[in-house]
Amino acid sequence: MSLLPSATEIAFELGLGDSLVGVTHECDYPPEATTKTVVSASTLPTAGADAAEVDRLVASSIGDGEPIYRLDVDRFSALQPDVILTQDLCRVCAVPTGDVEEALDTLGCSAEVVSLDPSTVDEVIDSLVAVGRATGTEARATAAVAGLRARVDTVRAATSGLDRPRAFALEWSDPPFNGGHWVPEMIECAGGTAVLGSTGAPSRRVAWDEIAAARPELVVFMPCGYGLAEAAAEGRRLLERPELEGAGVVAVDASAYFSRPGPRLVDGIELLGWVLHPDAVAPPAAGRVEKLR
Repeated sequence: MSLLPSATEIAFELGLGDSLVGVTHECDYPPEATTKTVVSASTLPTAGADAAEVDRLVASSIGDGEPIYRLDVDRFSALQPDVILTQDLCRVCAVPTGDVEEALDTLGCSAEVVSLDPSTVDEVIDSLVAVGRATGTEARATAAVAGLRARVDTVRAATSGLDRPRAFALEWSDPPFNGGHWVPEMIECAGGTAVLGSTGAPSRRVAWDEIAAARPELVVFMPCGYGLAEAAAEGRRLLERPELEGAGVVAVDASAYFSRPGPRLVDGIELLGWVLHPDAVAPPAAGRVEKLR
């Protein structure tokens, strides 16, 4: 059972799709994931809310100690999983490990709980090995990891020695948050210089004048949980911000290639490599990035 979209992607990468008995309401890749039994749901009424309202709802829920996600205990109990993939890295992203273990105690279930909590690109890639070890697919995981690392090395080699544009990953617009954890390292791997972010450090709220002072040459708008169309629509409003005057702005499919710590982060690095160095790195497939300015 997977309680994390990135873990669902890892499970399918390792050939475990047929063994996956339950997923979250956000598990939408690969498409086959949407055919699985959904065992969790969001408790926040975010439909139709703008960025500021979503931030208010999340902050209020966390501040009050209320859960953001709810497990469907009846479905959970009926499925009786042997292994549960979850996380403790971000309360906004998925059901935390502690909540899962509490549910297991209540139900008398003895499943193994595997918490995936990477903060760097290497740790994200190594998550495949952790899942492989827990599911008897370690050999396949090791091979997949080698392939992912080779692709990252290819981008590094292609951009080595080139100018490194100053790039700012904007994870949320109102209020503005920087992209944290693995995102600054993704920029560095792609041949850029990450501003207002340090590898492994969490995302944090930043001020617009702080962004202006950082003088980014490129702003990569990657609102957490958004696909490309939503990010591009909201990102066009950023073009009016005086603090971003003179900076290039691109919108990306954050859910697919940046927010979720799974195999497709490597696609995100390749995408950034092209955005930063279009003459050195091959362009990504359509539908992954849109240049707004």
